[in-house]
Amino acid sequence: MAHKSSVSAKSGNTIFNNSIQKLKSFGILWVLIAIIIIASILEPTFLKFSNVVNIIRQIAINGIIAVGMTFVLLTGGIDLSVGASVGVVAVTVAMLFQKGVNPVLAIIIGLVIGAAIGFINGLGITKGKIVPFIMTLGTLTAFRGLALYIANGSPQSWRKSGVDIKFLGQGDLFGIPVPVYIFFAVLIIAHLILKYTAFGRSVYAIGDSREAARLSGINVVRTEWLVYIISGFLAGLSSLILISRLSVGEPTAGEGAELDAIAMSVIGGTSASGGIGGVIGTLVGATLLSVIANLLNIIGVSPFIQRIVKGIIIILAILLDQNQKKRKA
Repeated sequence: MAHKSSVSAKSGNTIFNNSIQKLKSFGILWVLIAIIIIASILEPTFLKFSNVVNIIRQIAINGIIAVGMTFVLLTGGIDLSVGASVGVVAVTVAMLFQKGVNPVLAIIIGLVIGAAIGFINGLGITKGKIVPFIMTLGTLTAFRGLALYIANGSPQSWRKSGVDIKFLGQGDLFGIPVPVYIFFAVLIIAHLILKYTAFGRSVYAIGDSREAARLSGINVVRTEWLVYIISGFLAGLSSLILISRLSVGEPTAGEGAELDAIAMSVIGGTSASGGIGGVIGTLVGATLLSVIANLLNIIGVSPFIQRIVKGIIIILAILLDQNQKKRKA
C-alpha cells in the first residue's frame, strides 16, 4: 500500500508540475509575441521571408541541442560538453569526407561520436559519482582540445572532395528548410518519450526526487546515463546540419552552444533543478532567443553587447525559476 501511495503522490506531483510548466510557457509565449511585434515595428525587414527563413533555420540548429539539454536538466543534471561535441563531430566528419569515406557512413560515425561523448559523461557521473557540472566541464575542455588537435587548429573544408550534403543544412521542401523538418521530428519524438513512456516518467521522477525514484524501483543510473547519451547524440546531429550548411568543419564550431541550450530550456520553463519542464517549452525558449538575437543583428548591436543581453536573460530566467520553486514550497 505504501508503494501505491508513493506512486499516487508522485503522479499528483507530476500533474501539478506539468500544469505549472504550461502556465510558465504560456507567459513566455506572450513575451515572444510581444517581441515579434516590437521587432517588426522597429525594423520592417524583420518580417521579410528571407529573414524569417534564416530565423527558423537557426532555431532548428540550436533547438536540437536544447532538446537534448532539456532531458539532462529534467534529471537535475547539466551538460556543458555539447558545444565541444559539435566541434569534434564537425572536424571528424569533414576529414572523413576529405578522405572519400562514404557520406552515409561518415554521418553515422559522427552521430556515434556524439553519443559516445554522452556515454563518457554518463559513465563519469553515474559510476564515477562526479558532479555533472564538473564532469561535463572537464569533457568540454578535453574534447574542445581534441577537436583543435585533430584539425591542427584549422577549418576543414571538403569542397574539392565531391561530397555534397548541402541538402541537409541548406535544402528546403515546399519552401521550408530541411533542418526545420529534422528539428520538429526530434521535438515530437522527445515530447512523446517524455509524456508517454516509462523512461520519460523516470526522467521526471529523478529530477523531482532522486531517492524517491530509487525507492520506487526506477533504475536511476541507467536513466541518467541515457539522458547524457541522448544529449550527446543530438549535439552530433546538430553539428552535421551545421557543417552541411557551411561546407566546412570548424574545430571551434558550437562554441557557447551549451549556454544557448541551457538558456532555451530554462526560459521555456524547464527547472534548472530538475523535475519540471518539457520540450514544448524549449521550442518557445529557442524561438524567443533566436528572435532576439536576429533583431539585435539587424539593428547592428555589437556581438559583445549581445552576449551581455543573453547573460541577463539567463539570469532572469533562473530567478523566475527560483521564485516559482519558493511558491511551490
